[in-house]
Amino acid sequence: MNNPIEDRHGYDTPAPRRLLRRRLGHHWKEQLGIIRTAADWTVFLYLIIPGALLGGRYYYGFWNEPIPAWSTLLPYALLPALLALLMQGGILLLLHEGDLLFLRQRKEWMRTVMLGGIFYSLSVTALKITAGFLILLPFLVRGYGLSGTDAGALLILSLCCGTCVKLLVHNVRVQKQGWRRWMWMLLAAWLPCGLYIRAAAAWSVHPALLLLAAVVYAAVAAAALRARLALRGTFLGDVREDFKQRMKIAALLLRGVIDKPRPTRHKPWIFHKSRPLLRPGTPESRLAGASIKAFVRNPGHFKLYLQFTGVGAIAILIVPGMLKWAVCIVLVLLMASWLVSYWKVFSSEEFIALLPFSKDQKADAGSRAVPILLLPFSILCAATVSMPLYGWWGLAVFIPAGAVIGIMAARVFTAFRLAR
Repeated sequence: MNNPIEDRHGYDTPAPRRLLRRRLGHHWKEQLGIIRTAADWTVFLYLIIPGALLGGRYYYGFWNEPIPAWSTLLPYALLPALLALLMQGGILLLLHEGDLLFLRQRKEWMRTVMLGGIFYSLSVTALKITAGFLILLPFLVRGYGLSGTDAGALLILSLCCGTCVKLLVHNVRVQKQGWRRWMWMLLAAWLPCGLYIRAAAAWSVHPALLLLAAVVYAAVAAAALRARLALRGTFLGDVREDFKQRMKIAALLLRGVIDKPRPTRHKPWIFHKSRPLLRPGTPESRLAGASIKAFVRNPGHFKLYLQFTGVGAIAILIVPGMLKWAVCIVLVLLMASWLVSYWKVFSSEEFIALLPFSKDQKADAGSRAVPILLLPFSILCAATVSMPLYGWWGLAVFIPAGAVIGIMAARVFTAFRLAR
């Protein structure tokens, strides 16, 4: 959070450029302070110096020794795709909460601070792209035969595309919320990056075309910058995005240590109506329906369910022949075990303990909820088995096969692990 005393003195500066320098200095001190709380500078020296020496040795080898054989097997489009990853991220405007009271009346000061933050963020992005480009340069020149002119044109195109993407994404973030933001992000980030990768791969030995594409990206970036400066009524969104950018390093260091706070919603996206999910409306059905709603609405549980589904489908696809059915059954058993564990945690929550449910009623409710949660996974796994093995006949096999496997696995685990 900002220091109010420091902010108050910051508004006493006689010129907007001095305020900009003060805020940049405060930002660097803040980031260094966050890093120092995680590790001492001596630890970084012990890591950075050997890492730099080892990396320099490898880099020298890439230029003067035979390049690794695996690098020639990679498609050329993968290299600009790696550069496109460095183009992602937000923009720091160097705005503080107190500006709403003390600085908004001075439009020239606000414009100076915002432009300084934008150019600072774009400069950082340009340095990241240039550093990544220099790392990939030996593979571009020696592996794919690019000339110095070709590589220079690719670098200019990468810098222009990175500037364009950063500005477009920032404009979307400060104006849109919810699902509309993600829809616009597809146009602001993935479409320009996709076109960049396509152009870099198709015109790799045509520097004139790469420079022409760079001019187009630069024109779009200039229009996005003008639109950013003309925006009105986005101050709260600007401050929110600035706070996210300032806390990026802290969030990275604390990832896995504390849970990310869940956003507060007045209405859930899924099952937003309060009607019973299962019929008939017996107490066991109501409890089972509540557990299913709680599972789907929980981002952690639902994300883990989808991740395990994706990994399971890949595991089934890579094993040969009839082993697919064995892997499918094992995966369904694992998922059933996890879902029963989830049910036991859910049924032991304090708000459930306040309700007059007996052990038998809780066990019956779990026996209804677990198969329903398991069936989508088991049917998808059966489809991943049936389609490669039986072709079009698999369309008639996977639903009944997946349903049988899922129901049997759920009955086995609920019978043994749910106390009655």
